[in-house]
Amino acid sequence: MLKFIIKRLLWIIPVLFGVAIIVFTILYFSPGDPALQALGDNASPEAIEAFNKDMGLDGTYFDRLVRLVTGLCKGDLGKSYKTRTPVINELVTKFKVTLHISAYAIILGIILGIFFGIISALYQNSIWDTLSTGVALFGISMPMFWQGLMLILLFSVILNWLPPSGYGTWQQMIMPVVALGVNSSATIMRTTRSSMLEVMRQDYIRTAKAKGQKFSTIVIRHALHNAMIPIITVIGLQLSALLAGSIVTEVIFSISGVGRYLVDSMTARDYAAVQGCVILIAFVSAILNLIVDIIYTFIDPRMKTMYESAGVKLNPKKLAKAAEVSNG
Repeated sequence: MLKFIIKRLLWIIPVLFGVAIIVFTILYFSPGDPALQALGDNASPEAIEAFNKDMGLDGTYFDRLVRLVTGLCKGDLGKSYKTRTPVINELVTKFKVTLHISAYAIILGIILGIFFGIISALYQNSIWDTLSTGVALFGISMPMFWQGLMLILLFSVILNWLPPSGYGTWQQMIMPVVALGVNSSATIMRTTRSSMLEVMRQDYIRTAKAKGQKFSTIVIRHALHNAMIPIITVIGLQLSALLAGSIVTEVIFSISGVGRYLVDSMTARDYAAVQGCVILIAFVSAILNLIVDIIYTFIDPRMKTMYESAGVKLNPKKLAKAAEVSNG
């Protein structure tokens, strides 16, 4: 298992370099001059040349690419063209905000999604199943930016219960967390319902019922436990999707997180900041996928056996000796 984790961690390195090279190439050939955006259209050629040299924008494509790769090896994402500060310092501060909101949102999504998914599966074709499925379809098809605007209109403008923007107090976090969590809960709910319906039809569930076990024990210990593999997969995907969804949510609610920082950097043509945001999102997504694979092993022992056997090299001499012993 340890070999599998180390191998996956090592594979993250070329993935990050590949993402960085692709993003750098796209930004390099994008129209516009970051120096003019930062200094203004009336900047002198000397000021533009000094800015490009200071920010590492001078040289050919390959010169700048080598500087980027060398910086990544040292853990340096460059300096922001706009604030003239290291990008990694700003990302650390802003990622805490995004992680805080995303954590509450995924907890809300997991609780609502699994609960209503189980209820919908246990009472299939009932009024609860119809309502849960309808709400889930509405949540999936509802654009996140529209949902955020409707929350602001209802709870801030009409009812005047919650502040429309900002971050810091629990009142300011309610609407962003709901906007992100409801969308995730809809996807988790549909997966939970489908997986639970399949498991509840299995023979071992009928056997447990015939033995007279409690209904709660059958649902939680037998059915839900064996239905968790696809649910965990969807939760892992939703965690990665929350980082992308935070871009829209943070802009709507004026939250200074990674999403808002990425949008502002794109507007200002702050290419170093854009590259840093994309690399951070790719790194977090890769780590989340690894965590999901590790969680599999705690839910399904067969997965742990598969991972362990994948790293075992069979010794022909030991196999021959084992064969002799078995043959007497």
